[in-house]
Amino acid sequence: MSKLFSSYKLQDVTLKNRIVMSPMCMYSVEKEDGIATDFHLTHYMSRAAGGVGLVFTEATAVQAVGRISANDLGIWNDEQIPMLKRITDGIHYHDAKAGIQLAHAGRKSELEGRIVAPSAIPFSDKYGTPEELTSEEIKEVVADFRRAAYRAAEAGFDVIEIHAAHGYLLHEFLSPLTNRREDTYGGPAGNRYRILSEVIKAVREVWDGPVIVRISADDYAHGGLTPDDYIPFAKWMKADGVELVDTSSGGLVPVAPNSYPGYQVPFAEKIRAGAGIATGAVGLITNAIQAEEILGNGRADLIFLGRELLRNPYFAREAASQLGEEIAGPIQYSRA
Repeated sequence: MSKLFSSYKLQDVTLKNRIVMSPMCMYSVEKEDGIATDFHLTHYMSRAAGGVGLVFTEATAVQAVGRISANDLGIWNDEQIPMLKRITDGIHYHDAKAGIQLAHAGRKSELEGRIVAPSAIPFSDKYGTPEELTSEEIKEVVADFRRAAYRAAEAGFDVIEIHAAHGYLLHEFLSPLTNRREDTYGGPAGNRYRILSEVIKAVREVWDGPVIVRISADDYAHGGLTPDDYIPFAKWMKADGVELVDTSSGGLVPVAPNSYPGYQVPFAEKIRAGAGIATGAVGLITNAIQAEEILGNGRADLIFLGRELLRNPYFAREAASQLGEEIAGPIQYSRA
């Protein structure tokens, strides 16, 4: 059997294959209330029907102020649970697992009004200047991640991903470029990691399933974080109970990386080897042969697909054909 279509265990959750739908913002909440719509239901169910093993919803805000836009999904109140439950039920109907990415936008929020960050440094001249979070507000952020994890369990999710990448709040704390604090959340790497550690532990208090973390392994800027910096971070995450590191890059500063097929895979490979933790590879992975090489050579454990699954919800079926595998589709389509 191919590696791509072999099963994989995240704690006690068994994925039927190694194909994961990456969290991707759809900006499709209609009433600015964070509640998912019929679009989201169709969007995520169709990828499950297409054969994806683990389907992640988009970045889902743990606080209203933590949204990237007013049209983002939220999980900061109980009214948001029922529609999320419909989505997880739909994903499970097609024998896939459901994941949720818990997020806070930090200084990259595009909302009107107050935005917050570790330090009062704007993302660019097109963004507002954030207010520096107080120590009490940091405690409330951690508590809201905990509450969100509890709601995620109520909504039937199987896996939680904590978003600490792409220049959003937790990434802002990790990087010295955006964290100029002089308290216990700033300065040395251990202090900058503190809030992420507290979030992981708080989630673990109410969540029995797998926890993974998305990181940006390279800030692509002088003085910023590099893959070498993430090896100790990943070791600390593993000690805190993280199962896998979803290894992306960039987003902290307005610099576009030089992207090409598989350009982020070496980051996943390096952190996997250096920290002894499972990793997910992401970034311009577009075909089955490429994915099989990554897994077969031990460069990563899961394949996260973004734009390719936007283009083709049935990627898994085409990949199976390329690799000489047979996978079952929805029984309703068996005549085809």
